[in-house]
Amino acid sequence: MSTTPSDDLWIRRFRPSPDAADRLVCFPHAGGSASFYVPVATALSPGVDVLAIQYPGRQDRRSEPGPTSIAELADGVTAALAGWDDRPLTFFGHSMGALVAFETARRMERAGSGPVRLFASGRRAPSRTRDEHVHTLDDDGVVAELRALAGTDAQVLQDEELLRMVLPAIRGDYRAVETYRCEPGARVRCPVTVLTGDADPRTTVEEARAWSGHTDAGCDLRVFSGGHFFLSERPAEVLAVLTEHFAASCATTGRA
Repeated sequence: MSTTPSDDLWIRRFRPSPDAADRLVCFPHAGGSASFYVPVATALSPGVDVLAIQYPGRQDRRSEPGPTSIAELADGVTAALAGWDDRPLTFFGHSMGALVAFETARRMERAGSGPVRLFASGRRAPSRTRDEHVHTLDDDGVVAELRALAGTDAQVLQDEELLRMVLPAIRGDYRAVETYRCEPGARVRCPVTVLTGDADPRTTVEEARAWSGHTDAGCDLRVFSGGHFFLSERPAEVLAVLTEHFAASCATTGRA
């Protein structure tokens, strides 16, 4: 029976699959938590061991300060993933999570490891910036943004006490992503698959396609019907893309 390392702070395994051939590391969006990926872990188990990243400042980490930068998050995740690369890793990040996954991949590659593929979902390319300042708005302004994107649990938005509790972490997430600037020429060595919604108000198809300039190994683009959280609207279609990837990975390496 295989053994795995432990990092209870950053990593959640909702459906542990220690004998799986591949691992998928999932990075949440701004204001999101590891539990967003429970359906993914359920759908892919036991063939894929799904690790969901838990950022500080939310749920069971709510007593910790929220993030201040994408670099800080990437440093924390990189350290947490040490020892988990005994089998092929695939990264999947949505929105802010795509940037954290990208920067984590760069750090791991510099150390001699890294993912076999990066799925960048719902986020324009790292070099494509917009003048956004959600993190400077008052609480009502931040809540209005969350409602507009429709990615936050409706129960949270309706529970005033819970909402006020999580707003500092959400604001920190927005600060991290809105102040992020990638290094000129920043690239990963692994291939990138970009997923985007055709009606996403935060990412145009052209901005999503620009991820091709951030990889040395090829980039493909999948456009789905929907807005910023198309993956919640089209879960079966997104899972089909992941299943296709893992099936190809097994076929390439000759694994069952």
